Amino acid sequence: MVGLGSIGGVAAACLRDADRHDVIACVRRPLERLTLERPEGEVTVDLDMLTDPAAADAVARGPVDWVLLCTKAQDSAAAGPWLRRLCGPKTRIAVLQNGIDHAARVAPFAPGCAVVPSVVYYNGERTGPDRVRLRHVSPEDLVVPDDPDGRAFAALLEGTSLRAGLSDDFVSLMWRKLLINAVCNALTALTRQRQAVLRRDDVRELGLGVLEEAAAVGRAAGARLADDEAQRIMAQILTFPEEAGTSMYFDTLAGRPLEVEALTGAIVATGERHGIATPLNRTLLTLLRAVSAAAATGGAPA
Repeated sequence: MVGLGSIGGVAAACLRDADRHDVIACVRRPLERLTLERPEGEVTVDLDMLTDPAAADAVARGPVDWVLLCTKAQDSAAAGPWLRRLCGPKTRIAVLQNGIDHAARVAPFAPGCAVVPSVVYYNGERTGPDRVRLRHVSPEDLVVPDDPDGRAFAALLEGTSLRAGLSDDFVSLMWRKLLINAVCNALTALTRQRQAVLRRDDVRELGLGVLEEAAAVGRAAGARLADDEAQRIMAQILTFPEEAGTSMYFDTLAGRPLEVEALTGAIVATGERHGIATPLNRTLLTLLRAVSAAAATGGAPA
């Protein structure tokens, strides 16, 4: 498990609680144990930890069967030393990250390994240094391609609190999740409010405009999106818990750089390649980049 933030922490705790696999967490700062708050009941688990990729050979005893890459998309390169140490020809890498083009992001650091992209729906929140909270916001917590590697990943999660689904149209699914993120992450980060802010009429109207642009881009990129996809996505967003945050909301409050290029940046860049104007998304991108740049240089976001 590379990355033990909100998404990785939830996944690690769920896997460790099921006790069907050896779980090793690759982290910057070690923890003795991790507490998972979940609807099914709170549980505290012990985790084997690694803080130095150079020690991976001794602890993992050779290439591992699976790596779950749970860093932010912009931190994929920083995970490279872990991937090089942990992966072998038979290793599968499940990428639990936002955005699109999962395999292209990871392939340079683990050539020849099978990469399993995922769409993550569950809401994870780090509520303390050694505590994470799981909220189920969808019938399936993760979805992966319906192919042999995807089915193997779904089997890996059997018996845990995470429900994995399979899709034979993963491109469309990725774009639908990207549309959700284009609204939820961007607007909660910029307003510094949880998802209740999306219930405001003016914010909801802005979100619909952002979605219309992004859906047009997704169709050009090969996603099968309905004519009223923007309205459908907004209706889905409004079913999410009002008290739920997003990854960029939490990063903004913590003064961390944002995952903006993998989300809003991907929509704008893909729109440029296909000649589709995205003025609303481009405006959000400019503002989010400014917030992220301030965090990267140690400045407090305005």
